[in-house]
Parts: sequence; structure tokens; C-alpha cells
Amino acid sequence: MSGLNFGFSGDSNQGVEFAWRDVLLNALLSIIILLILLLFQVNPPREEESTDIESPGNVIVEITWPADRDCDLDLWVQAPGDTPVGYSAMSGQVFNLLRDDLGKYQDITDVNLENAYSRGIAEGEYCVNVHYYRGDNQGPVTAKVVVRTKENPDVPAKTVLSTDLELKSPGNEKTAFRFRLDKKGKLQEGSVHHIYKPLRSRNPGEERPRPMPDLPELGFED
Repeated sequence: MSGLNFGFSGDSNQGVEFAWRDVLLNALLSIIILLILLLFQVNPPREEESTDIESPGNVIVEITWPADRDCDLDLWVQAPGDTPVGYSAMSGQVFNLLRDDLGKYQDITDVNLENAYSRGIAEGEYCVNVHYYRGDNQGPVTAKVVVRTKENPDVPAKTVLSTDLELKSPGNEKTAFRFRLDKKGKLQEGSVHHIYKPLRSRNPGEERPRPMPDLPELGFED
């Protein structure tokens, strides 16, 4: 009986060790695969994002200018058969001015932006102007002007016109676009031009007060 060996040989022990290692690796790989599948279920791959912006209204006009410029530009728009819409006349029959940006004055953001939206699409000629209201002693400023349209308010708007417009100095007003749309918001071929048409209000009583610099406090001796 003393010649019997009830223990495992070295080769047997090594085989068992390899077997357990394979089981553990397979289990680990299975867990990783399950986690990857769960991640795809929780966060499915997104479709390629559209560059179109979902905005209210049917005709959307927007101007932006450099965030580091503390100047005040004004957007003015006119729809067919309507009066001009801008900071001193913020609504017409077709357009509404949504934002009147005064540059850095009373603004907690770095964004310089003004926009207007239409209610419906009026067939005919539209005019878009930019007026340089207040400067920052840094000379000319360039505004980006974009026009988007959509027939149905529930679908993304499509950009139909875009340009960069340089304004030399305060008081300068330029026409960015004059163009024609059909009743479905389609840009009419050959209708775009830039012949100047003044839109800004000329009524002094409608002017908004200019931003005033902070004045030092006055002290009085007893």
C-alpha cells in the first residue's frame, strides 16, 4: 500500500490550472460582450446630425458679430407689403424681432446676436439690412447675415442666403439682401440683389437711449 500515490502529479495540477484559467477568461469575455451590448441599447449610435436649425417661424433672419466686440449692430427686416421691423418697431404683420442685442451692455453672455422670425410666408420681395448703431473705437465690424426658410414650422429650416457684411462706422446702414420668395418659401431664381433700401426708423422719438458709461460717485464734504 505504501507504493500507492493518491496525490495529483505536477502535470495534472498544471492541466487543472489551465482549465480554470480558460473558464475565467471565457467568463470575463462574455461579461465584456454583454456590457458592450447593453451600452449600445442604452446609447444607440446617433444618426448624422443635420446642420439645419429647428427654429420658430417660417422665415428666420439672423445676424451675429464677433464676441470680442463691444459694439451695437441692429437687424432690420421688411416683408412684402409690411413695415420695417427693428429695435424701435419690433413687430409687424409678418416679422417679429426676437432679440435686440446691445453688445456687452447689460449682457451676461459673450454672444452678439439678433434675430427675427416671420409668421407664415408672404410671397414677394424681402429686404434685410444691418445698421451700425454704436461703436467701440475699434473701427469697422463684420456681421454674418443668414436667412433660413421652412414651409412647415415642424421641420428644420434650410439656409437659403448667407453673407458677411462689413460696416465701416457708427451710422452706417447696408442692405445685405433683397430677394423674392414664393408662397412655399422657395427662393426665386435671379431675385437676389443688394441695392440699398433704407429701413431704419428715422423718427427721433423712437430711438432707444444709448448706453451710458458708469460715472464716478460724487462725494461731498461736511
